[in-house]
Amino acid sequence: MKSAVETLNPTRVRLTVEVPFEELKPSLDAAYKKINNQVTVPGFRKGKIPARVIDQRFGRGAVLEEAINDALPKFYTQAVTEGEINVLGQPDVDITEFDDGNELKFTAEVDIRPTIEIPDYSGIEVTVDAVEVTDEDVEKSLEQLRDRFATTSTVDRAAAEGDVVVVDLEASVDGEVLGDGIAKGVSYTIGSGQLLDGIDDAVTGLSAGGSATFTSELKGGSAAGKAAEVKVEVSDVQQRELPELDDEFAQLASEFDTLEELRADSRKRLESMKQYDQATAAQEKVLDALIELTEVAIPEKLLKDEIETRTHNLEHHQFPQMGLTWESFLEREGKTREEYDAQIEEQAVKGIKTQFILDELVGKEKLSVNQEELTEHLVRRAASSGMSPDQFAQAVVEGNQVQLLVGEVARGKALAVVVEAAKVVDSNGEVVDLADEEDDADDADASGGDEAAAEADEA
Repeated sequence: MKSAVETLNPTRVRLTVEVPFEELKPSLDAAYKKINNQVTVPGFRKGKIPARVIDQRFGRGAVLEEAINDALPKFYTQAVTEGEINVLGQPDVDITEFDDGNELKFTAEVDIRPTIEIPDYSGIEVTVDAVEVTDEDVEKSLEQLRDRFATTSTVDRAAAEGDVVVVDLEASVDGEVLGDGIAKGVSYTIGSGQLLDGIDDAVTGLSAGGSATFTSELKGGSAAGKAAEVKVEVSDVQQRELPELDDEFAQLASEFDTLEELRADSRKRLESMKQYDQATAAQEKVLDALIELTEVAIPEKLLKDEIETRTHNLEHHQFPQMGLTWESFLEREGKTREEYDAQIEEQAVKGIKTQFILDELVGKEKLSVNQEELTEHLVRRAASSGMSPDQFAQAVVEGNQVQLLVGEVARGKALAVVVEAAKVVDSNGEVVDLADEEDDADDADASGGDEAAAEADEA
């Protein structure tokens, strides 16, 4: 076999391949064997039909077609290997010449990873917000913790903002009650905004036994996105009572004996969370600066596929979960469809450039991923997906996604190399030591308990 590579543009090549007919013989034999096992000819046992009979009964062309279909992927892969080409996606193959007994000639056009020159990134400098935790931040955190330990008691009065009401709901569209539009015994805190739009006004002022009707756009279910008439009946009104913010509360809500100890710990946790956010912002800004410095050609087909994938996920996964349509989503975002399509394309371009650049850095810096790093990444990914590590690991193996996770870890290490070389200062002009901040974030993550640590972990 002979092959040649022609560069069409920085991200696409054409392979020209010539295969002598004798090199097709293994595929030709395999084609006869396959057809032999699929057909029946009177007078011959299955699998024992002579080649000449198959040619007479089914045509030599059918055998050659089967042989070529078997041989092309093998010779294409061989040509890619010989040409040392880093291909992306599937090729467009065209058989240019083939006659029975003569050589096979074909071309294959395919996208390739562009050649990337990583610039000197040691001069990158970015500015991030300074870490500042105010007394107001600490008190807000304590109030949130206090709210988690609130108790409720039934009251004989009209419901007001902040009260918890127990309600039955019945949603109708065009006068018909929806099969999945009935809910009973739902507890709802007035003013929380965690149920249907319009319910706050409807239940405010109602006592137990009272009812009202309001119109709201459904966020999920069979009539998601449609305006429904919702009947709400209040069966109970409960007043929320917050515990006193004192030493007794500190002992109830934490491992500390005094409120001051709890307040000091809350400040420390908020600082850890903001330091984690600061480190994340620094990484993003350093990455943006690296992308700006690096020239990267984008394969057109890869970009098109990425845009289609992002749009499909939005339409068929995120919209149904949020009860949105393109119309309601764009209204919420304050954008036209053209503006949002441009945003998706911009995000896709950045995602592709990021992967190309960081993969190039992985090779340049000779970075590798050990089992411990992969396991830690798997555990974090499992937590963010709501699965146990074992369940997530099984899904990764069954989906042949192990190398995908390895790539994610390696690219993370590559970005860390660039961030370490960059200069990061805060808005006060102070140099930020990201290594210290990562340690603090790990401490907050490991300690668990309050909302600050939870938010840092989620970020």
